[in-house]
Amino acid sequence: MLGSLIPVYEYRKAIVVCADDYGLSMGVCDAIEALIEKGRLSATGAMTGILAWRRRAEGLRALVRSHPADIGLHFTLTGQRPLSPAKGLASDGRLPEIGALALRALAGALPRAAIRDELRAQLDAFEDEWDAPPDFLDGHQHAHALPGIRDIVIAELTARYAGRLPWLRNCSEPAAWARRRGVGFRKAMIVGTLSAGTAKAAAKAGIVSNDSFRGLYGFTPEPPYREIFRAALAGPGERVLVHCHPGVVDEELRALDPLLEPREWELVYLGSEACGEDLAAAGVRPARFAEMGSASAARS
Repeated sequence: MLGSLIPVYEYRKAIVVCADDYGLSMGVCDAIEALIEKGRLSATGAMTGILAWRRRAEGLRALVRSHPADIGLHFTLTGQRPLSPAKGLASDGRLPEIGALALRALAGALPRAAIRDELRAQLDAFEDEWDAPPDFLDGHQHAHALPGIRDIVIAELTARYAGRLPWLRNCSEPAAWARRRGVGFRKAMIVGTLSAGTAKAAAKAGIVSNDSFRGLYGFTPEPPYREIFRAALAGPGERVLVHCHPGVVDEELRALDPLLEPREWELVYLGSEACGEDLAAAGVRPARFAEMGSASAARS
């Protein structure tokens, strides 16, 4: 009888909850840092070609000493200004939109040298401020996983970090897993199809990846973001990654990116008591990638 009255706080499954776009603006940095401190995020990817990264990296480094999190490169090939000349890739000093980049990738018409040089420049900018390699690499609008681009990424990571390879975001998963969540299925199928083969190619090079990719939705107010996140917490997978985009909308962000109100919806929910209750009810906790059981085994 007593046993039935004792709360069960035992084991919670470790998952990565990763915020994209750190460094995009000061408001985005503020939001992500607050959520890392609160324990709701366990990773964030940095856009190192934008000024806010250089302004905020030192403070982020101090934060993760007391609130450990994976910090990676959010490799940016769309919508922003490049760090390299990006000849044949950028036009009028700005990187292409994702639709145009995806079409070139599918046609096998990418300027491979320009992409390689931009990747190296963004990795250099990460290391210059962080004094260490990134824990992982993912991509703005998932561009890192497009055909042709992922090969460049994997080759550069294995050459540059042979001693300790970063983990790499896999943006696909079995269709049945995505269908079971009931939200974001169409988007998951599009992104998953474009990025199919990333995890297999990475594994061949000795790079580990997540096996479930969650958090995709249409950035619309319905269904509410709480439903999106709760759906992302359930289902199979040993190396689960839930990605998100929290941020405070400020004038700096308005000038750089069209994704605005959804960032604040996500921030409000992720910082709420409701989010903590949902994580507990699902039996999961935000954790660094290496804390997930099979990730540790894969690295050894």
